[in-house]
Amino acid sequence: MSSVHARPSEFFTAEVSIRAGGNICYPTHMRKMGIDYGTKNVGIALTDEGGVMAFPHGVIPNDSKLQQKIEQLIAEKDVVEIVMGHSLDRDGTPNEIHAAVESLMMDLTLSVGIPIHLQPEQYTSQEAKRIQGKNSQIDASAAAIILNSYLTKI
Repeated sequence: MSSVHARPSEFFTAEVSIRAGGNICYPTHMRKMGIDYGTKNVGIALTDEGGVMAFPHGVIPNDSKLQQKIEQLIAEKDVVEIVMGHSLDRDGTPNEIHAAVESLMMDLTLSVGIPIHLQPEQYTSQEAKRIQGKNSQIDASAAAIILNSYLTKI
């Protein structure tokens, strides 16, 4: 009798019984990352491993190491998809943050090669403040709101 040794992140499959009596295996590891981009700080949220529920993860300073820190987190947490806040003015036109979001999106696309989606993010920081009060994790909570908004529409 042989045994298989693997890290938990290497074996995320589940079996589902189908009418014909066979089994279908499909991946259940579908962690997604939410990003709330700001000029000073960037909020990060992650889903559970199944990609169903969004949770605030943390806040990263927006400095020269931002992309490197995001890439490291993607690798550590086995992220398979990213949702970034799409920053627009009230009238729907791109604002000053929009270009920076698109630049980071392009850089991450080239470096990590996983799908990246834009999700409207108007008033997510205000909603996060209303829910939890003002604190150092507002941007992470806003990222979770952005990610959750995306999850509810897919």
